[in-house]
Amino acid sequence: MEQESEYLIEIEDLHFSFGENKVFNGINMKIARGKVVAILGVGGSGKSTLLRLIGGQLKPDRGCVKVDGRVVHELDQAGLYDMRRNMGLMFQAGGLFSDLSVYDNIAFPMRELTNLSDQLIHNLVLMKLHSVGLRGTTHLMPNELSGGMSRRVALARAIALDPMLTMYDEPFAGLDPISLNVIALLIRRLNDALKATSIVVTYDVSESLKVVDYAYLLHDGIVQAEGTSEDLLASDAPFVVQFLHAHPTGPVAFHMKSAPYTEDLRLAP
Repeated sequence: MEQESEYLIEIEDLHFSFGENKVFNGINMKIARGKVVAILGVGGSGKSTLLRLIGGQLKPDRGCVKVDGRVVHELDQAGLYDMRRNMGLMFQAGGLFSDLSVYDNIAFPMRELTNLSDQLIHNLVLMKLHSVGLRGTTHLMPNELSGGMSRRVALARAIALDPMLTMYDEPFAGLDPISLNVIALLIRRLNDALKATSIVVTYDVSESLKVVDYAYLLHDGIVQAEGTSEDLLASDAPFVVQFLHAHPTGPVAFHMKSAPYTEDLRLAP
């Protein structure tokens, strides 16, 4: 009997481009089962694209992504469907169905993907909302929720079917400090309670490093650094120092490449 790998996700020599725009130039990652792992990087570094490659929405130009021992881009439609049933995704903006109540948003994946009875779905919806502290919102519509509440409902929907893997795409964006801290702690607590694996894609350094077991820093199409929070904070690599401490100068330039400013001024009409 084949022994289960300690890694749920294995990414090997991954190359990917959007036309002429090279996104990944040979990245390698291993995400262990039961861990919370952060994928960090500046805007445009390919963090969300990586989630789409893991979920099979995109195919690599070269290399491969393995999920639970299966090469994602080699799966047929039935295989992809089966794999995705064991994945949960919290979208960047929450992604709640605006014309469905909170209750129906959480119940949606249960109704679509299982044959559970209405009573059992009812109990599970209440359980998921209770886990994020929002059991009293079942009757509300998404436009009646605050930003932080909306993110918590989205989190409850992402874990509705107790997936083996939950992916969070910028879960902290636009949140006030209290809501941000609540979401970060919920991700950690729910991952441990479900004995699942979580990937947190974010540019928020301080909150993510508090709760993750391991982190990868992406820039210029490669993994610039990886390690535990302690490893990264102790690093003296220029990109790591600039990114983690938000320094304005360093390898990541503020100004986009262009002609000299004085030359542009001379060419102005």
